[in-house]
Amino acid sequence: MNKNIVIDEKKSFTHIVELIISARENTFRKINEELILLYWNIGKHLSDEIQKHSWGDKYIDRVALYLKQNHPELRGFNKRGLYRMRQFFEIYKDDKIVSALLTQLSWANHLLIMSATTNTDERHFYIEKAIDEKWTYRELDRQLESAYYQRVTLSKNRVLSSNMVKTNTNPFLDTYDLEFLNLPNGYTENDLQNALLENMKNFLLEIGRDFTYMGKEIKIQVGGGDFFLDLLFFHRGLQCLVAFELK
Repeated sequence: MNKNIVIDEKKSFTHIVELIISARENTFRKINEELILLYWNIGKHLSDEIQKHSWGDKYIDRVALYLKQNHPELRGFNKRGLYRMRQFFEIYKDDKIVSALLTQLSWANHLLIMSATTNTDERHFYIEKAIDEKWTYRELDRQLESAYYQRVTLSKNRVLSSNMVKTNTNPFLDTYDLEFLNLPNGYTENDLQNALLENMKNFLLEIGRDFTYMGKEIKIQVGGGDFFLDLLFFHRGLQCLVAFELK
């Protein structure tokens, strides 16, 4: 078979796969949007009814019992779930900043953020980051557990160079949480480097996905001397190379 024909066939086959994957992603996205809107509307109804009739929280208990007895096929609408829907609505009902973003996150991620954050700014941060960085449930949970918001907030107080100001944020943290490396006591610099390379996905999650890994032990010349960069990255926001020296 002609080589060009084989290449054209492969491109054609690949395009079909891309269409299928794109359609699936669009379907999942639409389903998620509808679910979030459903939970929002249920939460609104529960909140409005309680306020309108001066009913207490026991009203939600009675709704949950009614659904269980009369519509057992409707799963996920137990007492705990209904309370979280009401909480979801009441937290964000007057929040115009993130109202347009809510359907872009999964319900599981929303529950994580609501349970682990303490103020509006912190919620905004994790919602926007989770969307921008496309964090999975596990990745978001890790960032919440490692107090990522607090570490970013502290780092923002440092003076930035003119290049960094263009990104409207400081891409470098004062501290990084690398517990995922599981290094033993007394590890060497080489152990640290190898562990980071083996856990590059988690390392990029920690430092930010604007960083792209370029290589290790990159040789450069400075003042006529040869030096080796432990790890080299490219930062898309800053549009520059960033060297990581391991100590």
